[in-house]
Amino acid sequence: MCGRYTLLSDELDILKEFDVQRIDSYEPNYNIAPGQRVLAVIRNGNDKRAGYLKWGLVPSWANDEKIGYKMINARSETVHQKPSFKTLLKRKRCLIVADSFYEWKKTDKTKQPKRIQLADRKLFAFAGLWDKWEDGDRNLFTCTILTKEANGFMQDIHHRMPIILPKDKEDEWLSPNEMDPTSAHQFLQSIDVDELTAHDVSSYVNAAKNNDKTCIEPLAD
Repeated sequence: MCGRYTLLSDELDILKEFDVQRIDSYEPNYNIAPGQRVLAVIRNGNDKRAGYLKWGLVPSWANDEKIGYKMINARSETVHQKPSFKTLLKRKRCLIVADSFYEWKKTDKTKQPKRIQLADRKLFAFAGLWDKWEDGDRNLFTCTILTKEANGFMQDIHHRMPIILPKDKEDEWLSPNEMDPTSAHQFLQSIDVDELTAHDVSSYVNAAKNNDKTCIEPLAD
């Protein structure tokens, strides 16, 4: 799964990396948690646009927005089979911008948090889906991160991992054209994750309220 991540990069680097014109009210975040605002890139016609979505998908048909806390991740293996996701796969795909994520490795006595990054790329994007939920005059824009079985590197840490899109696959995922759910599923399953690195960090990161550089500092050997 993916339950915490970071976005610390400079705003200008993000604009350049994802070919977008502006980001309103950008703030770096050392400990992004479910329920918070997350920076995403979507297609606005033929143009790309960066903006904030709430992490935790609330589908347009939902009766209660609290469902979002149960839908921070979506399994890529079955997402094309679920009615709640099929429409989103067709035309509501997004990039969720990040530069590392956290995962907790189980040990005999506790869970050790680790910060995981790409070895050769600072900024990257998770494959995501988004939707708009309406309650009277109130509109809520939310998203979920797609996950898959862990690769060889991640298996030692956790059995699931977020789908990190290779740079040359981002525009295909964001294509303004509709994508058949089966084709979207095949696309997601074909993704090979770039080389990853990881280091232990303090349990300080366990509390979502903690949001400073202590979250990412490597533990001494």
